[in-house]
Amino acid sequence: MLYITFLQIPVKDIKRSFSNRKFTLISLGMNFILTPLLAWMLAATFLADNPALWLGFIMLMVTPCTDWYIIFTGFAKGNVALSTSVLPLNLILQLLLLPLYLYLFSGTLGVVDFSVVVESVLFVLILPFTAAYITRSYLLKKKSREEKLLEKISSLPVVFLFMAIVAMFASQGKLLLDNLDLLLQLLVPILGFFIINFIIGRIIGRLFKFDIANTASLNLTTLARNSPIALAIAMTAFPQEPLIALVLIIGPLVELPLLSLISYLILKLVKEPDDML
Repeated sequence: MLYITFLQIPVKDIKRSFSNRKFTLISLGMNFILTPLLAWMLAATFLADNPALWLGFIMLMVTPCTDWYIIFTGFAKGNVALSTSVLPLNLILQLLLLPLYLYLFSGTLGVVDFSVVVESVLFVLILPFTAAYITRSYLLKKKSREEKLLEKISSLPVVFLFMAIVAMFASQGKLLLDNLDLLLQLLVPILGFFIINFIIGRIIGRLFKFDIANTASLNLTTLARNSPIALAIAMTAFPQEPLIALVLIIGPLVELPLLSLISYLILKLVKEPDDML
């Protein structure tokens, strides 16, 4: 999925995106200052009576996504190259700051297994990006050949994303059905997070005069969460608390359909530029 996405991005565009300091600083500020505060307020409001759900929710919401948000950015006609440029920063900062967030918001200091960092960087970023770079540099030297290939594979990320959603439900469906009460308890704060964060992103995009594509990128970069890494860390740091891991399993089952709806909403808002959002 990521290989095909990276294959459609000229490397020169990614390099140019690093020079957009305004977008980088704003997205990092939202992901690592605003979002943790919003997560803490929602957890304190809706999950205060269950410390394990509180902690799992915090871990889910303070870890920005480092993979599938790129796919949704493409669906929403956002600036994929710009979104990709902040991916390494999001990955490094979330792993460095997660123990601090856990300590500040729950009084718990988590132990981060840095083998997770190496594995994530290798499989999520380096391998698909390197493969895409080699393909563009050496296998698609002719412009006509490149355009024909990209035209044929442009719709494939949708197929692979659908397969990922089906696989998640297939593998975790029984566990989810056995704990439907937790799903209902988590649904309100999760929905609150996405709705509030989406509105804030639209407002900030307007205040800083981002164009349509960059505003869409800001939305998806600050909405999607990194549940796989958070889950791996939770199982390492809190093996005695299965409910924490359960929150991080439920999270993407709710998040992926929400991101699909948000991507569609962003496209609709493009057609209605006078909308308040």
